[in-house]
Amino acid sequence: MVVIMLIFFGACEKKTEAVSLTFLPDSSYTMRATDVSTLISDSGITRYRLLADEWLVFSKAAEPYWYFPSGMYVEKFDSLFQAEGSVRADTAYYYTDKGEWVLIGNVKIANLQDEKFESQKIYWDQKQKLIHSPEYIRIEQKDKIITGYGFESNEEMTRYRIFMPQGIFPVPKDRNDTIQTQQEQ
Repeated sequence: MVVIMLIFFGACEKKTEAVSLTFLPDSSYTMRATDVSTLISDSGITRYRLLADEWLVFSKAAEPYWYFPSGMYVEKFDSLFQAEGSVRADTAYYYTDKGEWVLIGNVKIANLQDEKFESQKIYWDQKQKLIHSPEYIRIEQKDKIITGYGFESNEEMTRYRIFMPQGIFPVPKDRNDTIQTQQEQ
């Protein structure tokens, strides 16, 4: 009987192993949300709706940030909850300390004047209230399309300038003046 008990207790002996876990703040998220649909208020008034398939927060990173690996869509509302603008990107980062968004891949922005902006990368500095990009930009207006490399704008995308602009501009057929080329002058 004693032999059986010794065998039984020997088989039940617990073996413990030390497990080493490493937390890498720059590559370990502190929050993960999926199928995100959230409303964001400004001074107690709902102003934005954010939609994303996945939202990762890296709040312990050296430079804390949010990451939207599958993209995001944001709508801005007026006081009557009518959409007055939107932003869409394939991937997005928001650096919380700097207050800067980096929108990457098929970035599309629509403003109040129904102008549509398209680029592969756009930066939005909320502290300086400035949107800019060194990349190719395409702006579709009601009567023309303007393209160029690089631009900067106010946050509402209503006052902007394009660096190295290109475009096709309609010229009315009934103009009284003539357009002279350099050769004619």
